[in-house]
Amino acid sequence: MGAVNQTALSEFILLGLSDEPSLQPFIFYLFLSIYLITTLGNLLIILAVISDSQLHTPMYFFLSNLSFNDICLITTTIPKMLVNIQAQHQTITYTGCLSQVYLILNFAGIENCLLAVMAYDRYVAICHPLKYTVIMSQYFCIMSLFFSLVLSTVHALFHTLMVLLLSFCTEIEIPHFFCELAQIIKLACSDNFINYLLVYTVSVLFFGVPVFGIILSYIQIVSSVLRMSSLGGKYKAFSTCGSHLSVVSLFYGTGFGVHISSAFTDSPRKTVMASVMYTVVTQMLNPFIYSLRNKDMKKAFRKIISRIAYLL
Repeated sequence: MGAVNQTALSEFILLGLSDEPSLQPFIFYLFLSIYLITTLGNLLIILAVISDSQLHTPMYFFLSNLSFNDICLITTTIPKMLVNIQAQHQTITYTGCLSQVYLILNFAGIENCLLAVMAYDRYVAICHPLKYTVIMSQYFCIMSLFFSLVLSTVHALFHTLMVLLLSFCTEIEIPHFFCELAQIIKLACSDNFINYLLVYTVSVLFFGVPVFGIILSYIQIVSSVLRMSSLGGKYKAFSTCGSHLSVVSLFYGTGFGVHISSAFTDSPRKTVMASVMYTVVTQMLNPFIYSLRNKDMKKAFRKIISRIAYLL
């Protein structure tokens, strides 16, 4: 295959999750259900935080933004896949593919930053409870969100612009259901060493620093909790971190699993299935994790349901 200039390339082909025609209806309805559940669950969390004044705290401020980000992240991938299945058309335009790469990197980056800030919030709440309102001020919360957006945007834009420098072959097939950065770089006909080098160095720094911050926060939290004399206080402290730890484990565990599986397996399908975990399943489970383990959220949900029932 001959290489063509990136501007001459008009579209990519997304091979999806399976090439079996008989499985397409099942995949369509499964992911449509996942998308609706994810969107509804995260919208309920946002609505609960907005409507209940008791939830107007830094922890729930970041949680509501995390829920909004989860809706954006899953909307970047699933609707296009559903349209392709329904239309029996597997193509995505070159511009659309690059836009998808940028948006996925951006929203995944925001989630990465938010999880780190939420870990810091738990650290301050448990280790410095008397200074909590001073440290976690409204200004600090807004600036943390702002810097998360800026850093994620710069990171995503950097990688997307680097893809623009690559040349591609005339026939492009992506063994995925969305345009993943690593898959795009792999398909380039031009030298992609610099892209790979930057992906692993910049991304390790961008995702590694928040992970290090989360680990450091929880080392301090565990150390502080173990010094508590009251068993009730220990249980309460750990319970406030349970939901966040579950989400962190899901997001980073599945994300690292994708990169490990892609390094040790030659099967693109296995890599795709691993990607489903951190781009789809994690976003669907987050509302359940926070609502089932949190008494305040349960109370807020009951208020919303009772208001809806009253209106009906």
